[in-house]
Amino acid sequence: MAYDLVVAGGVVVDGTGLARRRADVGVLDGRVVEVGHLSEPVGGARVVDADGLVVAPGIIDAHTHYDPQVTFEGYATSSCYHGVTTVLAGNCGFCIAPTREADRDFISRMFAKVEGMSPVALSGVSWDFETFPEYLASRRGKLGVNLACYVGHSTVRRWVMGPDASEREATAGEIEEMRRVVADAMGAGAAGFSSSHAPTQLDGDDRPIPSRLASLDELRTLVVEAGKHRGGSVSYLPKSSIGGLDEADKELLIELGIASRLPIIIQGLGGRNKVDAPTAGWDEAERFLDDASARGAAVFSLLRNHPFDRAFSLAGGTQLYDGVPSWAALMQLPVGEKLSRLRDTAVRDEMRNAVENPNKDAAKGSTLPPPHWNVLFVDEVSRPENEKFLKRSLQDVAGELGKTPADAMLDLALSEDLDTVFRWENKTPAWEEAVRESQKSPHMIIGVSDGGAHLDRDDGSDWSSYFLRFWVFDRRLWALEEGIRQMTQVPAALCGFNDRGLLLPGYAADLFLFDPETVGPGTKKLVNDFPGGEARYSARPVGVYATIVNGSPIVVDGELTGDLPGVTVAPNTVRA
Repeated sequence: MAYDLVVAGGVVVDGTGLARRRADVGVLDGRVVEVGHLSEPVGGARVVDADGLVVAPGIIDAHTHYDPQVTFEGYATSSCYHGVTTVLAGNCGFCIAPTREADRDFISRMFAKVEGMSPVALSGVSWDFETFPEYLASRRGKLGVNLACYVGHSTVRRWVMGPDASEREATAGEIEEMRRVVADAMGAGAAGFSSSHAPTQLDGDDRPIPSRLASLDELRTLVVEAGKHRGGSVSYLPKSSIGGLDEADKELLIELGIASRLPIIIQGLGGRNKVDAPTAGWDEAERFLDDASARGAAVFSLLRNHPFDRAFSLAGGTQLYDGVPSWAALMQLPVGEKLSRLRDTAVRDEMRNAVENPNKDAAKGSTLPPPHWNVLFVDEVSRPENEKFLKRSLQDVAGELGKTPADAMLDLALSEDLDTVFRWENKTPAWEEAVRESQKSPHMIIGVSDGGAHLDRDDGSDWSSYFLRFWVFDRRLWALEEGIRQMTQVPAALCGFNDRGLLLPGYAADLFLFDPETVGPGTKKLVNDFPGGEARYSARPVGVYATIVNGSPIVVDGELTGDLPGVTVAPNTVRA
């Protein structure tokens, strides 16, 4: 048999959960054609020596925001370095299409605000499309990874209603027009439909994103329309998802699942809020999931399996305090004005206990919970007298100094002209136990990356490397075979990508090669490689040898090859 690519001598973990075996993999025309002992000669095939490596299916990341980035950088870095071969973008109710020329500024500023992207970097988006079908078509031949994309509710609303999308509910006629837009997107290969009523999400003008103005009847209409086509899934953030699901939203999720016949994917199930460990409300979450299953609704929650790891300085600012009005207002100011205000007694009085009393009224702005003081650490200092605070929590530092945590943090920052670097990292014994318990539920989907977003901090794109190192090899919570299945076959089945996620003959040749002895998260550093020289964090793994997409290596030994074999992926594609 002729091959284009042969991966020789590796240990194949095929994604089914069955036991590993040493085998060669033969690839032809972008598909796996043989797994076993390949006879010599292999003709003109490219041969990759996988001796000592695990050969697994490529990882599928079910929650990203790469849809703008892939228009100017088709590899979805940093995810591709970590074995990810397919990214699902368009989450949280907004995507880059459909967008009229007149609305490009609004859509770009919405991405910048909600997902921490840079307006300068977003100016590099290649606007060679308007409609959603045109967007998918425009990516052909320009992708390193495979791209799947939801059609997002906020973007559809803006397309149909213009500026009114941010002001009011839709009329019956406008809902019908939105339904047709969703139908066209699904027909072109959308991965499903995404929406959000989450009170943390504000647009570039600090107003609720358009989907938050939608009635539940509008939401139901569009979700059901998505279910009438080729399958896929629905990604939705209910209004109560940030503070713990209330009974009305639980009933809504079940209703959407039954009416659409699609999996409903949410975030944060089990937590009281976004900074809680998942099992803060796990008993109640399990009762809800059991009820949903008994009634025929498939409800899933994405599970962040790695701790938050976000560094920031007050000089640079951060969105982590968007739910604390006095702190959020400070973050928007120039450094000189920040310094002046922080020396103002009245301002300090307002800020002193504000973090412990965040906004909980969506009508007054974001309700994003701020980091707790016990998991906020001093990461970098510039003055020798402050070195004694390094790697200590603000709660600990405050206790030593006899101050409130807010005063301890702000005084320390002031002493260094606000350049002190703080780090939010919630890796505690309670966090580990909670994540250990909840990830075993079949309703929980491993990995929440937010890849392509949050350029000012960790975007979680190294979640897969962390999962392998921490949960599979170090904690041994999963056998390797089942750990791989959780990152490949499970999300493929959930999203309807039935030609991906398994390393078997007939499947797309998306492969991930790594050293089981060393694989794990590696470095994370600031680089200036985006349009306009904008900065973002680049996460690189250790122990990853290659990422192969449709039979072509796109990353080898940590370097991009320049090949662009990626395709747009749609639910329920018939395997060749």
